[in-house]
Amino acid sequence: MQYNAKAPYLVETHWQIDEVKDGDSIIISNLFTRLRKEIRLYGLDAPEVKYNRKMKEDEQKTRLAAQFLIQLGLEALHYVLEVAPPKTVVTIITEQDNFYDYWNRQLGYVILPGGECLNDLLLINGFAKATDEYYCGRLAEFQKMNRKAQLKKRGIYKHVKKF
Repeated sequence: MQYNAKAPYLVETHWQIDEVKDGDSIIISNLFTRLRKEIRLYGLDAPEVKYNRKMKEDEQKTRLAAQFLIQLGLEALHYVLEVAPPKTVVTIITEQDNFYDYWNRQLGYVILPGGECLNDLLLINGFAKATDEYYCGRLAEFQKMNRKAQLKKRGIYKHVKKF
């Protein structure tokens, strides 16, 4: 994982995953203060796991049925639960210039205990797509990871060409 040296980052340690909401959002808590917050993963989008406003938009964009999209979303959710289950201790890296999303969730790169970036793993293994909706400094790199997963038919791309 490479970071743009020009962009200042906030690095937060001693957090653990309390809940995996879906393939691109987690709830974490500080090991010492117990403060809780939601983290939206930078630069990617995973299918929804329930019917909501965004699911309606995704149905129209992809021309895929909501029930099928929910199945894909559950695949992404299960992947995150496999590699980063609740109680996993993580480090969160946030770009200072791009801290919150539209819904006021903190954006972040989620670094796992072994040093892997959860954002990268989701893209490399085809359980999320790169998107500029939640911009990040690594967007171009994320787009390349996404394309490789598509071409290799990994994860969700076993079932669809795009989502």
